[in-house]
Amino acid sequence: MPATRLDEIDRKILAELQADGRMTNVELAKRVGISAPPCLRRVRTLEESGYIQGYHAKVDARELGFEVQVYAMVGLQSQAEADLSAFEARCRAWPLVRECHMLNGEVDFILKCVAPDLSTFQRFLTEELTAADNVGSVKTSLVIRGAKDEPGVPFDVLEDRLKKSA
Repeated sequence: MPATRLDEIDRKILAELQADGRMTNVELAKRVGISAPPCLRRVRTLEESGYIQGYHAKVDARELGFEVQVYAMVGLQSQAEADLSAFEARCRAWPLVRECHMLNGEVDFILKCVAPDLSTFQRFLTEELTAADNVGSVKTSLVIRGAKDEPGVPFDVLEDRLKKSA
């Protein structure tokens, strides 16, 4: 469903929950300027419509012992839909793969991987990823440090766009 079907209050609800998914419904209602019962109804509708797909805690991977983060660019030998789907299913089964995105261009997929140490990632790379059916090439880049990690979407950009088109 396109974002234009959401009204300003729905977008405010989404922006507030994206920033803090743990706030109470009463606090959320106060922030968006409506009473609690209609706010709760709106949140449930947004969940049922698929705008809200879940609530998650953002954990510190390094604090938990996952010292290595790597992006792997994967080229497949075949890009037939069945082969693409099979690779995506395989990625969902690998615990070290935290994100998997199909791309256009010379790289077919980019994977975000985490591991407790370099030897664990290297074992995954050589024994699982490069050995997987249909994988033709893998290029990896080790993350040295992160400069930005923002979840969700920039609601202020959406609001500016909607105001300009109104």
